[in-house]
Amino acid sequence: RAGASAAPSGALGSASPRGAMYSGAAAAGPPRRDFISVTLGPEEAVGVGGYNNGKAWRRRSCWRKWKQLSRLQRSVILFLFAFLAVCGIISYTSVGEAWKTITNKLLDDQRTEQEIPRLKLANPAVLPAPQKADANHGDYPELSLQVMREKICFLMPQRVCEGKLCLVPAVVVEEGVKTWNNWRGAVIEPDQSTEPPSSKITEPEKHLSVEAEDEKEAVPINERQLAVIEAFRHAWKGYKDFAWGHDELKPLSKSYSEWFGLGLTLIDALDTLWILGLKEEFEEARKWVANDLIFDKNVDVNLFESTIRILGGLLSTYHLSGDSLFLEKAKDIGNRLMPAFKTPSKIPYSDVNIGRGTAHPPRWTSDSTVAEVTSIQLEFRELSRLTGDEKFQKAVDEVMKHVHTLSGKNDGLVPMFINTNSGQFTHLGVYTLGARADSYYEYLLKQWIQGGKKENELLEDYMRAIEGVKKHLLQRSEPKKLTFVGELAHGHFSAKMDHLVCFLPGTLALGAHNGLPADHMKLAETLIETCYQMYAQVETGLSPEIVHFNLHAQKGHRDVEIKPADRHNLLRPETVESLFYMYRFTGDKKYQDWGWEILQSFNRYTRVPTGGYTSINNVQNPSNPEPRDKMESFFLGETLKYMFLLFSDDIDLINLDKYIFNTEAHPLPIWVPA
Repeated sequence: RAGASAAPSGALGSASPRGAMYSGAAAAGPPRRDFISVTLGPEEAVGVGGYNNGKAWRRRSCWRKWKQLSRLQRSVILFLFAFLAVCGIISYTSVGEAWKTITNKLLDDQRTEQEIPRLKLANPAVLPAPQKADANHGDYPELSLQVMREKICFLMPQRVCEGKLCLVPAVVVEEGVKTWNNWRGAVIEPDQSTEPPSSKITEPEKHLSVEAEDEKEAVPINERQLAVIEAFRHAWKGYKDFAWGHDELKPLSKSYSEWFGLGLTLIDALDTLWILGLKEEFEEARKWVANDLIFDKNVDVNLFESTIRILGGLLSTYHLSGDSLFLEKAKDIGNRLMPAFKTPSKIPYSDVNIGRGTAHPPRWTSDSTVAEVTSIQLEFRELSRLTGDEKFQKAVDEVMKHVHTLSGKNDGLVPMFINTNSGQFTHLGVYTLGARADSYYEYLLKQWIQGGKKENELLEDYMRAIEGVKKHLLQRSEPKKLTFVGELAHGHFSAKMDHLVCFLPGTLALGAHNGLPADHMKLAETLIETCYQMYAQVETGLSPEIVHFNLHAQKGHRDVEIKPADRHNLLRPETVESLFYMYRFTGDKKYQDWGWEILQSFNRYTRVPTGGYTSINNVQNPSNPEPRDKMESFFLGETLKYMFLLFSDDIDLINLDKYIFNTEAHPLPIWVPA
């Protein structure tokens, strides 16, 4: 390049020793070139074809390449750019809304405690905040109540209320349609309506339309409740150690028994775990339900027992926890039980194969018991309300309408059996409020309450039945003149009363609380005294399965007599259940005291040191009650739950104006019109 020699000598050539050598030797011949130095001036750098990495050059290069593309290629590229732009705008909008929601929640969480009372409560019923379980709780039969208080309450979220230990109250905040729920309360309440469910699936997250109330002070947990928690944990320890995932614990042999192979005890106890505040145990049980509870099994299950224990337990736990896992499992078992209703009369068969989708009556008869077919309504009706699928409610409502019209009743009292082919009562002339008929009467009242007190046929049947009880089944014993409910067989009265009949005082009290005649409460008060005496007049302080009352005064005889075949105790809940209702509605602490005596008797004669409680064969022998090596699932699902509620002074701990208990003690919401 010529321009290189024109560079000033000071710029390059004179500064190089090798350049000086090259100049001095020019006359002597061709020089040896070590290197060539070239300097480009600014004018050459921008000449045509000159290299330049500047922005102007790059723009001209890109434009040249763009012009070289075909029209189709340019159209495709432009379309892609437009598509990406639209997606970006949509994403920006979504992210903005999500960020706004998060920001609002953070602002809500930062509200001061003084502001909370001004917020509306979605459902002010307060459940205890579940505690973290003590990993080494073990067996504490010798511990005092104060020690149990220290052991159990230390683990609970707590604060001090006027010098006493309190559970931290639930705060459920409602803003618009959003509900804030946590471990401390029952807040997931779907839209309540007494109208037939639509075919459209409803959103379970909708809440009850309940009247807003001010936040109430937390009620202190007391020593008796702590004793129930300890008893429950002892029973749960045995189940977890020796029968986890199986139906029932055999605490003496440290093994288990199966009925349906569906973890009955675990499912029955789910809502009790929640109500008692046992968070760690609840989470373990939930994990089993999520991973191991499978209904696709070739197994026959009893329609009634599966409905009240499994379906009822899952629905109740869903309402208390708000966890949709339990609703999905409830829908699954509900659908699998529906083949039972495929009968000529629409009266369901007693047994269903939940894997094959078939149903049948017992092998020895085509009859179903009246209690079984008329005590599944609360659960199936609630399943319809939650899912929007009317088939569940329609099936059970048809049963009630059919029974309402049947002949064979005696002043509202019904026989014990009904034929699934003809739909007619069988074994006419025998009337009892004990086994095979008991919960028919209970569910008449509870369906009426559940549905918002609008289904008058149910109320009419209930009122007529109570009048029938007064007319045909009530008698008084000697010497204490205890009022009891006997049985009628073909016109002959029997002074026999099942322990199961002790559900009646609580049911009568519930009816009186909901506006039924005051004499129902008076009858409840006399009957609960009788049920208590069925415990108090027995050597172990535990009631037998069946008692016979003395109708005639005899020297040296008590009111209660027990036959050898009837002296077993299965850890049943009915008396404790009625004590709970009576205390909740009257506030009379004698009912708590009676319940406390019963709990002590359970601990003294049925508690197994290695974990669990056992039913016994002989309530009349304190030195050897003859343990049967079986803990029924309802001991955790009902008996201890009602004990805990009985000892509580918190009326919002399962508020009886907002919840109705099924016959297995699983609370379901009362339908409140929107």
